[in-house]
Amino acid sequence: MLRLALRHFIVLLLLAPLSAVAASEEDLWLMLNKAGQAAHKLNYKGIFVYQSGRNVSSMQIIHMNYAQGEYARLVSLDGQPREVFRQGNDVVIYNPRNEKVLIEKRRIQSSFPAVLPGLPETLKASYQVRKIGHERVGGRDGIIISLEPRDEFRYGYKFSVDREFGLLLKSVMLNEHNEMIEQVAFSQLALMDTENMDWFRPEVSPGKTYVMQPEETVTPALLEGEGWVVAQLPSGFRKVEQVKRKVPGKSSPVHHLVFSDGLASVSLFIEILGKGVQPKLGLVAQGGTNVYANAVDGYQIIVVGEVPEATVRQIANAVSFKK
Repeated sequence: MLRLALRHFIVLLLLAPLSAVAASEEDLWLMLNKAGQAAHKLNYKGIFVYQSGRNVSSMQIIHMNYAQGEYARLVSLDGQPREVFRQGNDVVIYNPRNEKVLIEKRRIQSSFPAVLPGLPETLKASYQVRKIGHERVGGRDGIIISLEPRDEFRYGYKFSVDREFGLLLKSVMLNEHNEMIEQVAFSQLALMDTENMDWFRPEVSPGKTYVMQPEETVTPALLEGEGWVVAQLPSGFRKVEQVKRKVPGKSSPVHHLVFSDGLASVSLFIEILGKGVQPKLGLVAQGGTNVYANAVDGYQIIVVGEVPEATVRQIANAVSFKK
């Protein structure tokens, strides 16, 4: 009996390293791809906590996928009770301000846990993927997968993916010294059956006036057609969006370009400098976000993104105007 138990123990020792390396790189990419899909397809309710430096905040999320489409409601649990409602690609934000509740409409923006896109092949050229362990997050067992940048133009990431359902449980962004820049993680999470739509409505604030904020006018734009050139992007990044925004309070439209490597994204803004207006110049860093500003031929250039300083600098310095 003792000999049999010893044999079982030896077998377990032999199997342990195999299980640690059982997931190939392709398997890990597929797991991340599944996590991106699960955030949209599954029905779940939970609370997640966002941490960046000393800033900590928490949100409650309910997400449902009905036959008619995808719905989500997020409620801020700290400070003002801000609520965000998403139906498909449309977002409505209810934001109490004094005696008013401001209602703002936007197009979709990625938010936790839907931060992993369908992973393009180009992402594999920018990041090295590894399985680095297991952890329990929000009451769920997760597999920890790291994405390590292959160059200085992007941060590293650690993702904890639910072992059973594939949902993203935790996301950690790391700088070049492997230090945490920001973290988002579920503290509570429950998978749910489809419910009625009673939950998809804002909390009414009696006595307050509801005011609809004016929407930005966004139109497609071809920057190159107006003489602008972005000469050389950092490796792995490509243009994914290019529009003109008529921003309330600004006399001229703002060009807005978005570049992405499939995970990290960077925005480039170009606007005319008003007469006598001093341009903003230089770098500002806050947490993992870097903002770099310069001026070209009477235009203000601003580049912002959750990417290293080298990335925003290179994109800003690559912008030129061909008269």
